[in-house]
Amino acid sequence: MSDAPNVFSYKLVRDYGFAPNPFHGICTLGTCKPQIRRAAQVGDIIVGCGSTALHLEGRIIFAMRVSQKISFQDYWDHNTFRIKRPNLHSSKSMAYGDNIYHRAVGAWIQEDSHHSLAGGATNHDNLIRDTGSDNVLIGEDFVYWGVSAIEIPHRLRHFAGEDLYPPSRNYRSSFSEGFKVEVDAWFKALPVRGYRGRPTSWR
Repeated sequence: MSDAPNVFSYKLVRDYGFAPNPFHGICTLGTCKPQIRRAAQVGDIIVGCGSTALHLEGRIIFAMRVSQKISFQDYWDHNTFRIKRPNLHSSKSMAYGDNIYHRAVGAWIQEDSHHSLAGGATNHDNLIRDTGSDNVLIGEDFVYWGVSAIEIPHRLRHFAGEDLYPPSRNYRSSFSEGFKVEVDAWFKALPVRGYRGRPTSWR
Protein backbone atom coordinates (compact mmCIF):
# COMPACT_ATOMS: atom_id res chain seq x y z
CA MET A 1 0.00 0.00 0.00
CA SER A 2 1.34 3.42 -0.97
CA ASP A 3 2.22 6.05 1.62
CA ALA A 4 1.59 8.82 -0.90
CA PRO A 5 -0.59 11.65 0.43
CA ASN A 6 -3.88 12.52 -1.16
CA VAL A 7 -3.72 15.54 -3.45
CA PHE A 8 -6.45 18.15 -3.86
CA SER A 9 -6.21 20.74 -6.63
CA TYR A 10 -8.65 23.54 -7.39
CA LYS A 11 -8.86 26.89 -9.18
CA LEU A 12 -8.97 30.23 -7.41
CA VAL A 13 -11.12 32.86 -9.10
CA ARG A 14 -10.37 35.41 -6.36
CA ASP A 15 -7.12 35.72 -4.43
CA TYR A 16 -7.14 38.32 -1.66
CA GLY A 17 -5.05 36.43 0.89
CA PHE A 18 -8.26 35.31 2.59
CA ALA A 19 -8.77 31.77 1.25
CA PRO A 20 -6.07 30.71 1.60
CA ASN A 21 -4.61 33.06 4.18
CA PRO A 22 -0.80 32.84 3.79
CA PHE A 23 0.25 35.43 6.36
CA HIS A 24 2.12 35.29 9.69
CA GLY A 25 4.18 32.22 8.76
CA ILE A 26 1.29 29.76 8.45
CA CYS A 27 -1.02 29.07 5.51
CA THR A 28 -4.64 28.40 6.49
CA LEU A 29 -7.74 27.40 4.60
CA GLY A 30 -10.60 28.33 6.91
CA THR A 31 -13.33 29.45 4.52
CA CYS A 32 -14.68 28.43 1.11
CA LYS A 33 -14.10 24.94 -0.38
CA PRO A 34 -15.99 23.02 2.35
CA GLN A 35 -15.62 19.75 0.42
CA ILE A 36 -11.82 19.99 0.52
CA ARG A 37 -11.77 21.09 4.16
CA ARG A 38 -13.95 18.10 5.03
CA ALA A 39 -12.05 15.48 3.04
CA ALA A 40 -8.40 16.47 3.46
CA GLN A 41 -6.37 14.90 6.25
CA VAL A 42 -3.06 15.68 7.94
CA GLY A 43 -0.25 14.99 5.47
CA ASP A 44 -2.32 15.65 2.36
CA ILE A 45 -1.29 18.28 -0.20
CA ILE A 46 -3.55 21.14 -1.30
CA VAL A 47 -2.70 22.95 -4.54
CA GLY A 48 -4.48 26.17 -5.48
CA CYS A 49 -4.25 26.97 -9.18
CA GLY A 50 -4.82 30.12 -11.18
CA SER A 51 -7.83 30.66 -13.41
CA THR A 52 -9.00 32.60 -16.43
CA ALA A 53 -10.58 35.14 -14.08
CA LEU A 54 -7.14 35.86 -12.58
CA HIS A 55 -5.33 35.59 -15.94
CA LEU A 56 -3.24 32.81 -14.42
CA GLU A 57 -4.35 29.74 -16.36
CA GLY A 58 -2.09 26.74 -15.87
CA ARG A 59 -0.24 28.25 -12.91
CA ILE A 60 0.04 27.49 -9.21
CA ILE A 61 -0.81 30.21 -6.68
CA PHE A 62 -0.07 28.16 -3.56
CA ALA A 63 0.71 24.67 -2.34
CA MET A 64 0.59 23.42 1.24
CA ARG A 65 0.83 20.22 3.23
CA VAL A 66 -1.86 19.88 5.90
CA SER A 67 -0.19 19.82 9.33
CA GLN A 68 -3.35 20.23 11.44
CA LYS A 69 -7.10 19.97 10.93
CA ILE A 70 -9.10 21.72 13.65
CA SER A 71 -12.62 23.02 14.28
CA PHE A 72 -13.64 26.65 13.88
CA GLN A 73 -14.00 27.02 17.65
CA ASP A 74 -10.54 25.59 18.31
CA TYR A 75 -9.14 27.91 15.64
CA TRP A 76 -10.82 30.89 17.29
CA ASP A 77 -9.73 29.94 20.81
CA HIS A 78 -6.10 29.00 20.07
CA ASN A 79 -3.60 31.70 21.02
CA THR A 80 -1.38 30.88 18.04
CA PHE A 81 -4.13 31.80 15.61
CA ARG A 82 -5.41 34.97 17.27
CA ILE A 83 -3.30 36.90 14.75
CA LYS A 84 -5.48 35.41 12.01
CA ARG A 85 -8.54 37.22 13.39
CA PRO A 86 -9.48 40.07 11.02
CA ASN A 87 -8.77 43.69 11.82
CA LEU A 88 -10.28 45.85 9.09
CA HIS A 89 -8.54 48.96 10.39
CA SER A 90 -5.01 47.55 10.20
CA SER A 91 -2.77 46.32 7.38
CA LYS A 92 -4.16 44.39 4.40
CA SER A 93 -2.76 41.13 5.76
CA MET A 94 -4.69 41.71 8.99
CA ALA A 95 -7.83 42.92 7.21
CA TYR A 96 -8.08 39.63 5.31
CA GLY A 97 -7.79 37.44 8.41
CA ASP A 98 -9.77 34.20 8.02
CA ASN A 99 -10.32 33.37 11.71
CA ILE A 100 -13.91 34.60 11.62
CA TYR A 101 -16.22 31.88 12.99
CA HIS A 102 -17.07 30.88 16.54
CA ARG A 103 -20.16 29.93 18.49
CA ALA A 104 -22.25 31.77 21.07
CA VAL A 105 -25.21 30.00 22.70
CA GLY A 106 -24.96 27.34 20.02
CA ALA A 107 -25.25 29.77 17.08
CA TRP A 108 -22.50 30.67 14.64
CA ILE A 109 -20.99 34.15 14.92
CA GLN A 110 -19.42 35.58 11.77
CA GLU A 111 -16.95 38.33 12.60
CA ASP A 112 -16.74 41.56 10.59
CA SER A 113 -14.53 40.39 7.75
CA HIS A 114 -14.05 39.85 4.04
CA HIS A 115 -17.01 37.42 4.15
CA SER A 116 -19.48 39.64 6.03
CA LEU A 117 -21.68 42.38 4.62
CA ALA A 118 -20.85 46.08 4.75
CA GLY A 119 -20.83 47.31 8.33
CA GLY A 120 -20.24 43.83 9.70
CA ALA A 121 -23.70 42.37 9.19
CA THR A 122 -23.74 38.61 8.73
CA ASN A 123 -23.57 37.37 5.15
CA HIS A 124 -25.74 34.29 5.54
CA ASP A 125 -24.83 32.83 2.14
CA ASN A 126 -21.14 32.85 3.06
CA LEU A 127 -21.87 31.60 6.58
CA ILE A 128 -23.88 28.61 5.30
CA ARG A 129 -21.24 27.68 2.74
CA ASP A 130 -18.25 28.17 5.04
CA THR A 131 -19.73 26.28 7.99
CA GLY A 132 -20.76 23.43 5.69
CA SER A 133 -17.53 21.93 6.98
CA ASP A 134 -16.48 22.70 10.55
CA ASN A 135 -12.81 22.29 9.66
CA VAL A 136 -9.85 24.60 9.23
CA LEU A 137 -6.79 23.26 7.43
CA ILE A 138 -3.44 24.45 8.79
CA GLY A 139 -0.32 24.32 6.63
CA GLU A 140 3.01 25.02 8.32
CA ASP A 141 4.87 23.66 5.27
CA PHE A 142 3.70 25.79 2.34
CA VAL A 143 4.61 28.05 -0.53
CA TYR A 144 2.37 30.94 -1.52
CA TRP A 145 3.42 32.59 -4.77
CA GLY A 146 0.34 34.79 -5.22
CA VAL A 147 0.86 37.26 -8.08
CA SER A 148 4.15 35.48 -8.87
CA ALA A 149 2.32 32.20 -9.54
CA ILE A 150 4.54 29.57 -11.16
CA GLU A 151 3.72 27.46 -14.19
CA ILE A 152 2.62 23.91 -13.40
CA PRO A 153 5.54 21.60 -14.26
CA HIS A 154 5.07 19.74 -17.54
CA ARG A 155 5.26 16.36 -15.82
CA LEU A 156 2.30 17.26 -13.58
CA ARG A 157 0.18 18.14 -16.58
CA HIS A 158 1.07 15.13 -18.72
CA PHE A 159 1.51 12.17 -16.37
CA ALA A 160 0.05 9.09 -18.06
CA GLY A 161 -3.05 11.06 -18.99
CA GLU A 162 -3.39 12.81 -15.61
CA ASP A 163 -3.33 16.56 -15.10
CA LEU A 164 -2.93 18.48 -11.85
CA TYR A 165 -4.84 21.43 -13.34
CA PRO A 166 -8.58 21.00 -12.67
CA PRO A 167 -10.92 21.29 -15.67
CA SER A 168 -13.52 23.44 -13.92
CA ARG A 169 -14.16 25.42 -10.73
CA ASN A 170 -14.70 22.15 -8.89
CA TYR A 171 -11.74 20.50 -7.21
CA ARG A 172 -9.86 17.43 -8.41
CA SER A 173 -8.64 14.67 -6.07
CA SER A 174 -9.03 11.36 -7.92
CA PHE A 175 -5.40 10.74 -8.81
CA SER A 176 -3.47 7.51 -9.22
CA GLU A 177 -0.93 6.44 -6.62
CA GLY A 178 1.87 7.10 -9.10
CA PHE A 179 0.70 10.64 -9.72
CA LYS A 180 0.37 11.35 -5.98
CA VAL A 181 3.93 10.14 -5.47
CA GLU A 182 5.04 12.52 -8.25
CA VAL A 183 3.25 15.50 -6.70
CA ASP A 184 4.68 14.67 -3.27
CA ALA A 185 8.21 14.53 -4.70
CA TRP A 186 7.68 17.84 -6.53
CA PHE A 187 6.45 19.53 -3.35
CA LYS A 188 9.32 18.22 -1.23
CA ALA A 189 11.86 19.42 -3.80
CA LEU A 190 10.57 22.99 -4.06
CA PRO A 191 13.53 25.30 -3.43
CA VAL A 192 11.51 27.94 -1.56
CA ARG A 193 8.95 28.01 1.24
CA GLY A 194 6.61 30.56 2.77
CA TYR A 195 5.12 33.81 1.46
CA ARG A 196 6.70 34.69 -1.89
CA GLY A 197 4.34 37.22 -3.49
CA ARG A 198 1.37 39.41 -2.65
CA PRO A 199 -2.18 38.24 -3.41
CA THR A 200 -3.15 38.43 -7.06
CA SER A 201 -6.39 40.36 -6.45
CA TRP A 202 -4.56 43.16 -4.65
CA ARG A 203 -3.38 44.48 -8.02
